[in-house]
Amino acid sequence: MALTARGIIDVPDSHGTSFDHGAFDPKTRRVFVAHTGRDRLEVIDHDTSRHVATLEGFPEAAGVAAHDGKVLVTNRGSAGLAWIDAATLQTRFVAATAPRPNGVAITSSGKFAIAACIGDDRHAPELQVFDLDGGRRSTLRLPGRPRWCVVDADDARVFLAIRDPTMVLVARLPDLSGVEHWPLPSGGAHGMDIDHAANLLYVACDDGALVEVDARTGKALREWPLDGAPDATFFNPASGIVHVAIAEPGLVQSIDPRTGAVSKIATARGAKTTALVIPDRLYVLSPSHGGILELDGA
Repeated sequence: MALTARGIIDVPDSHGTSFDHGAFDPKTRRVFVAHTGRDRLEVIDHDTSRHVATLEGFPEAAGVAAHDGKVLVTNRGSAGLAWIDAATLQTRFVAATAPRPNGVAITSSGKFAIAACIGDDRHAPELQVFDLDGGRRSTLRLPGRPRWCVVDADDARVFLAIRDPTMVLVARLPDLSGVEHWPLPSGGAHGMDIDHAANLLYVACDDGALVEVDARTGKALREWPLDGAPDATFFNPASGIVHVAIAEPGLVQSIDPRTGAVSKIATARGAKTTALVIPDRLYVLSPSHGGILELDGA
């Protein structure tokens, strides 16, 4: 269960910068990383553990999702959702979003993109759905600031973490109908992932708890304490382990929901986001390391 350090992948011009989300595309076996502080998208070759490209023109790149050769990036600085071809690294299109798009998801069919937008003083937070074939859009006004979002196995529903009031918001896809609000027992819902096989959500909350939620009923089932305010949260279906990145003091906390066993590995201060490559690799996006810390045993 315990993670071990494998090495560091250098990313150009990344000391003292900031990263956000990262995602693995199985089709090209590349990892795509939002280099928020430099308005870039970084590309890593998983099989060689090598940085292979820097893509410019992604203002305040935030959320990243990847599936079947498609990469989606939300750009907070330009209120846009970009679709990149994972093989050619060319941008297919950029769609306008509500202000400050953050969390992003793509359905397993590759047909729909979901962007969770924070909004600003003039525009309330909003959830948006895009049809990647034709640009159709559905929108839903949100009750609070959105964080991470995930989609269920059959592309029927989207689950969105809302910071305050702390909850999981649920809506049907693609029209965002049938909205439900599932309150959480810990404040500041943040990172989130889903165990599709068991229909369980894992929500890491700023108040220092990982909450397990029944994805069918919305009932909070169990909680585990965290060592600090969390960010990126991944469930690994190969190992059954949930990994939570914590920026301060700088660690990844790994929890086995089946046994309650917990392990921890030190990373670095400010290393708040990760990218999971099933079955056994966790990439920690770390400005202090000047790039990406590779962890084995995920």
